[in-house]
Amino acid sequence: MNTTTTDTGQPRACQLRRSGDDKMLAGVAGGIARYLNADVTLVRVIIAALALFTGAGVALYIAAWLLIPADGQDQPAAAARAAGCRDRSR
Repeated sequence: MNTTTTDTGQPRACQLRRSGDDKMLAGVAGGIARYLNADVTLVRVIIAALALFTGAGVALYIAAWLLIPADGQDQPAAAARAAGCRDRSR
């Protein structure tokens, strides 16, 4: 679906990451828009509509914030926080 080409010309799948450049809160909408190759404003409007009309938008946004890694990071925020808690308990 969303692919780019490598130096060898082979298609490479784009990974879902929270955006560091196009963010308002945590970069979730920017990352989803980049992954889907869509306009970030459209993604933000959909998230806001879900939040207003169903309440699911807030829960989904927080889950995405915790589960989708940010640009330049290997693990999501929840995994990094859990690793930090394990290190402190030793």
